Amino acid sequence: MIPGLATIVLFILVASTPAHAQSITVTRSEQPSWQGPAENFTGTVRVGGWFEAEAPARTYGATVAFEPGARTHWHTHPLGQTLVVTAGTGRVQHWGGPVQEIRPGDVVRIPPGVKHWHGASSDAPMTHVALVERPDDGPSTEWMEAVTDEQYTAGAPPPAADADEPSRAQQLMGDIAPKLADLTDDVLYGQVWSDPTLSPRDRSLVTVSALVAMNRPPQLRSHLGLALRNGVTEDELIGAITHLAFYSGWPNAVTAIGVAREVFEEE
Repeated sequence: MIPGLATIVLFILVASTPAHAQSITVTRSEQPSWQGPAENFTGTVRVGGWFEAEAPARTYGATVAFEPGARTHWHTHPLGQTLVVTAGTGRVQHWGGPVQEIRPGDVVRIPPGVKHWHGASSDAPMTHVALVERPDDGPSTEWMEAVTDEQYTAGAPPPAADADEPSRAQQLMGDIAPKLADLTDDVLYGQVWSDPTLSPRDRSLVTVSALVAMNRPPQLRSHLGLALRNGVTEDELIGAITHLAFYSGWPNAVTAIGVAREVFEEE
C-alpha cells in the first residue's frame, strides 16, 4: 500500500461511522422564571435559566436575580457552590465572617459545608449564575434560618444621624467652623463614603491605612471602630498595621497598635 494511504483510509472509515456521542444542546433564554420561595429567600427573587447536566455529570444551576435588599437564607452545600456575578451590586457572607461586596465579573467560591448567604445590596439589584453539584446521596443544599436585618446591614454604610441630633462633625467643630463641618457631612460622608465604587469595608481599610501612615491617633480611634462595624475583622486591622510598619515607620505602627488595643477592648 502506498505510504500514508492506510492513514487516509482509516480517517475516511472513522469519519463515515455514525457517532454515538450525545449532541450539543442549546436551551434558549426564553424559558420562564419563577419567584424564589419565601422559605429560602427574603425579598423579591426571580430564578430562571435553569440547567442540569446529565449523568455522570452532576452539576446544575440557574440564574438568580435579586431586587434591592433581597437575599437568600443561611444555607450550606455539601460539595460547595460557585457564583458568577453578571449584573448589579451584591453582598455575600460566611458565618462569622465580614459582609463582602460583589460586582459584575466577580467569581465567588463557597467551600463545601460553609454556612453562608448572598443577595443584592440595599440600593441596587444583583444577578448571578449559581452552580452547584449534587452529592451521591442526600440534598445538595441545606437551608437554614433567615438572614436578619442586623446581619444584612452589618457591612452597609453607617446610618445617617437623626435629623434632630447634630452629626459628629457638627458636634466637634460646627460652632467654630460650620463650613468645614458642612463639607464633612455633605461631601466626605454624603458623597465620598456613599460612592458605591468602593464598599464601606474597603473605604475603612483605606482610611485606617492613611491615618496609620500619617500618625493621627485621635482620628484613627474613631475609624478603627467604624472599620469593625463595616465588617473589617480585628485580625485584618492588625495585619494592615503590621504591613504598614515597613512603609510608614515602626513608631507609627506601634502607636496604632496601642490605639487598636483600646478600641478592641471598648468594642
